[in-house]
Amino acid sequence: MAKSTFGEIPLSILDLASIREGFNESDAFQNSKALVQFAEETGFHRYWVAEHHGIAGVASSATAVLIGFLAAQTEKIRIGSGGVMLPNHSPLIIAEQFGTLATIYPNRIDLGLGRAPGTDFKTARALRRDLHETVEAFPNSVMQLANYFSDAGNDGIVAIPGRGLHVPLYLLGSSTYSAKLAAKLGLPFAFASHFAPDELENALELYRSRFEPSNVLNEPYAMVTVNAIVSDTTDEANFLATSGYLSFLNLTRGNPTPLPKPREDIDQIWTDYEKHALQHQMKYSFIGDQQKVTTELKQFIDVHQPNEIIVASNIYDPMLKQKSYQRLAEMWF
Repeated sequence: MAKSTFGEIPLSILDLASIREGFNESDAFQNSKALVQFAEETGFHRYWVAEHHGIAGVASSATAVLIGFLAAQTEKIRIGSGGVMLPNHSPLIIAEQFGTLATIYPNRIDLGLGRAPGTDFKTARALRRDLHETVEAFPNSVMQLANYFSDAGNDGIVAIPGRGLHVPLYLLGSSTYSAKLAAKLGLPFAFASHFAPDELENALELYRSRFEPSNVLNEPYAMVTVNAIVSDTTDEANFLATSGYLSFLNLTRGNPTPLPKPREDIDQIWTDYEKHALQHQMKYSFIGDQQKVTTELKQFIDVHQPNEIIVASNIYDPMLKQKSYQRLAEMWF
């Protein structure tokens, strides 16, 4: 198996526009603005935001609107969705939204697509009442969307803006379903191993082995999302990581909260079962000083051979979050 160096692989950022304990949505958007500007200056390849709804700590629900705001603050970095949850929307509406973005910010907009609703069932019903039907119709919805961006439109229906723009599509997944669909359609595929580690190997193997060349790609392009927190010391990094653990813990307990401040006493808060379950779910989290993270990330890349790494970093303090990405960039570029 060939070994890769960091510089050969594009490095990107996944952002949820985190709402922090004690702060509000406006603060979250300003932090995302500062981070995307830093990412552009530092050499990160792309910056994606994810659609979620009804979650107290996530402000990226109006994903296309936020992408427009972030693109307006930058000049060259690719900005996109990681992803838009297509069952929540009409493909035509998404084509018009991203057609508008691609017209204003040409050659910079990505459209990553997910199949899950990105929320609880009750909120999903409020978003779109025929949820089951639209989830089952996901492959057809992806094809409709691609057609809207084509020169011809979709069955006589035209997206304006949108038609002829060929906005790049990416399929996202946390299981093998989207891996197989991305392979069949010849699209890039991004796997969410930052919260769903168990199917990573199967999904990548299926995607690569079943890939059918298309007018988009001649060969597979596999992107993998991981968590990373890089600090001066491993102890400090582990302390900063407690914010993400507590956020996930609150979500699994059915009580989502803004992103908590890091805590020294986290072992007094979660049970042993919760601790092991969450640490397994966040297995692909690279937490430590630069030396430790460099060693572990290189091992991960050598094993899984991704074409691109996307990093999520759930750190409470925006300056420490940016500092973590700075250290990662120093390792990478």
